Amino acid sequence: MNTEKFKTFALEAGADLVGIADLDQLAGIETEPANLFEGFTRAVSLAVRLADAVLDPIVDRPTPLYNRHYQVANAALDALALRMSQRIADAGGRALPLPASQILDAARMTSYLSHKAVAIAAGMGWQGKSLLLVSPRYGPRVRLVTVLTDLPLSPDAPLKNHCGSCDACTKACPVGAIRNVNTDRHYASREEAIDFGRCLARLTQNETLPHIGGLLCGVCVTVCPWGKKKKKKTS
Repeated sequence: MNTEKFKTFALEAGADLVGIADLDQLAGIETEPANLFEGFTRAVSLAVRLADAVLDPIVDRPTPLYNRHYQVANAALDALALRMSQRIADAGGRALPLPASQILDAARMTSYLSHKAVAIAAGMGWQGKSLLLVSPRYGPRVRLVTVLTDLPLSPDAPLKNHCGSCDACTKACPVGAIRNVNTDRHYASREEAIDFGRCLARLTQNETLPHIGGLLCGVCVTVCPWGKKKKKKTS
């Protein structure tokens, strides 16, 4: 199976990043349903980059433009996952595209699985102190989607965490929810990294802002130095 051809297809179809995860690396993670991985051996992780000009104006709350951009990115990812699923089917494999953003448990803010956990296993980045995937090229300025498959694609190796002593997201969080705790690979639980109650309360508050209507923030995405363009020096 030519894994590189599948990756090239994903990039030509609109993905900015693509990686392959061996599902054995994700054994034990929470899924809905519990047997979600049954019959599958690999997960294709796909990412699209968010626009810097949309993210950069965010200071302590989401903007209406970010809200719309977020929705469009999720729709693009769902379309991308569909195309990848069709490509896998054409190659004789089974494919299960999972929605980019569909909350199944509103109280716990969980879905079919964690796209971030898949992306980390697929070597697309590491888990930052904010729980976000941090990619070397774009930082956390990406949205993710996953396609499960049984094709024997070659898996990618996970990356080393490079957050180090950086505390940019910790300092910027409007409600002090980020605990500034590092991890080598993946936190044992969300609470190890963040005060989830504080975070969710802020998201719920943001949902009532004019022209938002969604559980959004964007502050930790914006302030992360990874993926943030350096300002050009003026003479």
